[in-house]
Amino acid sequence: MESLGEKLRTAREGKGYSYDQVCRETNIAGRYIQALEDEAFDVFPGEAYLLGFLRNYGEYLGLNPQDLLSAYRALKIQEQPIPVEQLLRSPSRAPKIIRNVAVVMLVLAAAGFGAWFFLNRPRQPETVNIVESREAAEYVMDGPFLERRFYRGDTVLIPAGNDNYEVELISVGEAVILNTPAGAKAIDLGQEMSVSLDPESGNELRITAVDFAKNNPGAGVQLRFDVEYLPALAGGGGAANTVLTAAGQDAPVSAAAAVSAPVVFTSPNAYPFTIQANFQGYCLFRWEIIAERDRQGRKEEYFQRSSELSIPAQNGVRIGVSNAAAVKIQVIGGGRTVPLEIGNAGEVVVADIRWVRDEDGRFRLVLLRLE
Repeated sequence: MESLGEKLRTAREGKGYSYDQVCRETNIAGRYIQALEDEAFDVFPGEAYLLGFLRNYGEYLGLNPQDLLSAYRALKIQEQPIPVEQLLRSPSRAPKIIRNVAVVMLVLAAAGFGAWFFLNRPRQPETVNIVESREAAEYVMDGPFLERRFYRGDTVLIPAGNDNYEVELISVGEAVILNTPAGAKAIDLGQEMSVSLDPESGNELRITAVDFAKNNPGAGVQLRFDVEYLPALAGGGGAANTVLTAAGQDAPVSAAAAVSAPVVFTSPNAYPFTIQANFQGYCLFRWEIIAERDRQGRKEEYFQRSSELSIPAQNGVRIGVSNAAAVKIQVIGGGRTVPLEIGNAGEVVVADIRWVRDEDGRFRLVLLRLE
């Protein structure tokens, strides 16, 4: 087997390195390099120097420093002489016997103490687990939102229009199970879901599971309820101003409302326009084309931040918005783009954007708020 010194010398010669080159590139004195290869370890001023030089020299030659250090330690162990008296002396069996007896006595003592403690331990009075019964609670949502902790069987009543809608907490596990007006629904932690309370009015209930522990159903769940009340779209009354219809007839518009309505465009003739809606946040948006027989019907949709919607129209569009600040409206027509403010933050707005004809026959595209 190749010795430590031979391994170093063979690696150096295999790379064609001279002592001077190794000294220059490793900053290790030549006498120490030669001492490592000759295994003349007494040359070094201390073992710390020897180990450091051996590690650096091995890395320089591309050898594993740990293997070299292990070979050095094995070599040192072989060099340590065994005292002659230890080789000649027969080992005595007395210490081994004493040790075995001590272990047996210790085991017997531990077993005896355990038996004594078991027989003489103080008796604890039997305890009965008392489970507190809790009656299911009923809460009433008397504002735009309600947030609190609910437990199994708790219910919340949500007034909407002339009706009250009920949501009951059925269970808490991997998900929260609720009995809603739309049936049983599951909602996970941090998740939000929407439930339609009244398709006719468009009232929507949003439920958010704010906090619950899946491995501790007894702790209940923190729920948040938000209701968006969107009034039904209604027409105006009066008969002083008119809006052009697809059949060429005139539909009545309130005179006071038409006069005070913000004007987007004015023109001798009505022309097609496009409403561009850019959503800044969560919003229920409803729209309906006015006076176009082939495009009848109302549409509505929930929009999120960065969503966009384009609505082309000939005569007018009726819109409903659950939060006026959540949408930015632009009207595009006649080669121009005009921004239109429809309301304030948190305000529910129902309005027409449509052409109105004045008494002198001119047309104005106006924003007509509907109450």
